[in-house]
Amino acid sequence: MGVFVSFLSGAVRLGTTFLYGSTGETLTEKSGHLNLGIPGIMCFGALGGCIGVSMVGSVPVLTVLVAIIFSFCFAGLLGLLYSFLTVTLRCNQNVTGLTITTFGVGCTNHFISQVNTSSFSRASTHFTNLFTFHENLGWFGELFLSYGIMVYLAIAIAILASLFLTKTKKGLYLRAVGENPATADAAGISVTAYRYVATIIGSGIAGLGGLFYIMDYLTGSWEYTIDAMGWLSIALVIFTVWKPNFGILGSFLFGGLYILANYVAVSFAMMNILKMIPFFVTIVVLIVTSIVGKKETQPPASLGLNYFREER
Repeated sequence: MGVFVSFLSGAVRLGTTFLYGSTGETLTEKSGHLNLGIPGIMCFGALGGCIGVSMVGSVPVLTVLVAIIFSFCFAGLLGLLYSFLTVTLRCNQNVTGLTITTFGVGCTNHFISQVNTSSFSRASTHFTNLFTFHENLGWFGELFLSYGIMVYLAIAIAILASLFLTKTKKGLYLRAVGENPATADAAGISVTAYRYVATIIGSGIAGLGGLFYIMDYLTGSWEYTIDAMGWLSIALVIFTVWKPNFGILGSFLFGGLYILANYVAVSFAMMNILKMIPFFVTIVVLIVTSIVGKKETQPPASLGLNYFREER
């Protein structure tokens, strides 16, 4: 029982990284932007958050707040750059996204060496300790109350994103921009504004995943593997058929599949194969949804396509 509960809680903690990334990318893709720069954006968000931590690492509440703001803003800047290149300059979205990933990873690897990381381990306790009484509640406390503030924040953001897309007029406009920007433009909806805002906010949310991965999941230990989490986050968007609320359980499933190798006795080669399971599952889901062909399981019709108003 103890091992099973530990496995589930570990899946939730790692899965939260994917949840931030997939929620942000879902909002972006709903506007028609296929942002393959998410891995680099998550790295850059982690860098920004770590800079914030190094500035005020000794004050618990302020440390978390500043780190989140810095992480969101740093990641949002790359989202702004992506939007400028693809919306204003009309560059190819796939090439731009890959360039953003390369740029984000490279900048992060360079500038993190200039940041004092010695205080990260101590500062990480501000992120991981929320309900200190969970140890007295047995398996219930371990499974539901043993996480840091950013786990619950990720779930809240995913739920709010889902409500925004399905229950609000602005969400309807955003989906209209992603489905048929020409029709949305003719109806008086600013395609440019919606794509800019959705991409910047989506990138900011994804950047929080990088901060969480370093400060919560790795408890302040810096590792150059954040970009791998970004690619899985993009795969998760497909797995959850572009629905942020589905992303909550989907991210925890991905987290469980990714750490499964730590709980079973397998060779090193088999361990790497097990970590590839989320990608295989995503491929299966993509094939099945393509065959079924239902509208609600398909990506936005204009995903990855730049909008040229002159061709309307």
